[in-house]
Amino acid sequence: MKYISWNVNGLRACVKKGFLEFLQAESPDFCCLQETKMQPGQAEFDFGGYLEYWNSAEKKGYSGTAILAREEPLSVTYDIHDPAHVGEGRAVTLEYPEFYLVTVYTPNSQDGLKRLPYRMEWDDAFRAYLKELDAQKPVVVCGDMNVAHEEIDLKNPKTNRMNAGFTDQEREKFTTLLEAGFTDTFRSLYPDLEGAYSWWSYRFHAREKNAGWRIDYFLVSDRLRDKIRRAEILNQVEGSDHCPVLLELEF
Repeated sequence: MKYISWNVNGLRACVKKGFLEFLQAESPDFCCLQETKMQPGQAEFDFGGYLEYWNSAEKKGYSGTAILAREEPLSVTYDIHDPAHVGEGRAVTLEYPEFYLVTVYTPNSQDGLKRLPYRMEWDDAFRAYLKELDAQKPVVVCGDMNVAHEEIDLKNPKTNRMNAGFTDQEREKFTTLLEAGFTDTFRSLYPDLEGAYSWWSYRFHAREKNAGWRIDYFLVSDRLRDKIRRAEILNQVEGSDHCPVLLELEF
């Protein structure tokens, strides 16, 4: 089973840069999107037979997640069962017989870390939500988690320490999430691979220089670890400041 996750940084803009052609060429079972920045009615796209599940932010042109799926799920859940975290369109969950699939766009702590306290609350609530799902059946969770976990996960760790996405607090929360029973699929296959990034600033020719961050992930319940067949960062694919990440599981 093939999964793709991509922070498209505005789906309407990404479609103009080749998103539909990419979707057709890769033909995943699931394509999970973050930062769609649109309501479903704002544009009509032909996704080639995929079922569409949207969670758009109340604020137009902001945030938003979606999942395109080949098969109809048993159930669909929007957000994370916590009224404190509703309105920004940050998560979609599809339930299937063998697993839950969750896509997430984790809040950014922002310049000056002005949203770090909220981010800490979100991380705790999201972890509790995933543990709730995991108690019922295995979970596949993907998305822009807005944290580079270890120094290997960004080009310039020393100068970025305590910047948004690489604070000690965010990294510790990610460690706590993994310790709650989840596996970082990419690092499970490539524990020591350097220079593997999924986001680059639009400034300073960062992508050309591969001065990036790995902040887009596929995590799976630990009991799915032996089902991982591929975990890749598709860094040759353009269309956003993020590139897609891919996971293949064999059920």
